[in-house]
Amino acid sequence: CPGFSCTTTVQVRGDSPWNKKNVLNSLMSGALAGAVAKTAVAPLDRTKIMFQVSSKRFSAKEAYRLIYRTYLNEGLWSLWRGNSATMVRVIPYAAIQFCAHEEYKQLLGSYYGFQGKALTPFPRFIAGSLAGTTAAMLTYPLDMVRARMAVTPKEMYSNIVHVFIRISREEGLKTLYRGFTPTIIGVIPYAGLSFFTYETLKKLHADHSGKLQPSPPERLLFGACAGLIGQSASYPLDVVRRRMQTAGVTGHTYSSILLTMQEIIREEGLIRGLYKGLSMNWVKGPIAVGISFTTFDLTQILLRKLQHSSNIER
Repeated sequence: CPGFSCTTTVQVRGDSPWNKKNVLNSLMSGALAGAVAKTAVAPLDRTKIMFQVSSKRFSAKEAYRLIYRTYLNEGLWSLWRGNSATMVRVIPYAAIQFCAHEEYKQLLGSYYGFQGKALTPFPRFIAGSLAGTTAAMLTYPLDMVRARMAVTPKEMYSNIVHVFIRISREEGLKTLYRGFTPTIIGVIPYAGLSFFTYETLKKLHADHSGKLQPSPPERLLFGACAGLIGQSASYPLDVVRRRMQTAGVTGHTYSSILLTMQEIIREEGLIRGLYKGLSMNWVKGPIAVGISFTTFDLTQILLRKLQHSSNIER
């Protein structure tokens, strides 16, 4: 951990069987949280991506028409097309992100002297940003594949492996990392603000209500607020990365973030271009993030109870 005097702390925590169980719990809880949340909003997610990568104007009416046409032409399950690729990506992504967040909170807590206590606002934001960046860096090619599958007909790519093979053969391995820079730049405010907002709302709730843990509906509400703030802050970069990821199948060539932004603004305008589909994200994002944070917390609590019960039985 560069810049932190935490070598001893990491060794002690790494040697502890309890810490290893905590890491495993975080990985399992994060994986489940990501899978449940993304599956719940997959049809909306696919529709949003299809608008992001096209020059069509977005509206709720047009989004409904697109969903309905897709259902009529390709069947109900086509609305979840690309969800298998999403699962392949989101399960390791969410597992890494949530687990990394727990670990970064421990490291920053040790560094700033808040071990065992809630972090202050700035370290809280940093922990979320580092967690999101770590997960995005390790799973990026899977996000690229998922975007391709979401915007292409099923005849073009038969499965995830086929996407990797065709992109590698026809466009080169570098294409798997197209859009990587805007993704990393975007994930810093997105993950930072999402985790920061959720953790802050939980702390404020505990301070004002006197209850250590919020109820599941309260967790959903806090997660929804976190998703709304985080996604709104980073949305233009999300549009840019989707354009760069799908350039090979949409006939465009986007060489850099600034040039991509300039082209989008020139052709479609600032708000209609860079914020296209944001209103759908205000529906989809809070639902997904709320479900994700709530699932993670409740699974963590359940696993700890099961561990505690098994330790008592022994």
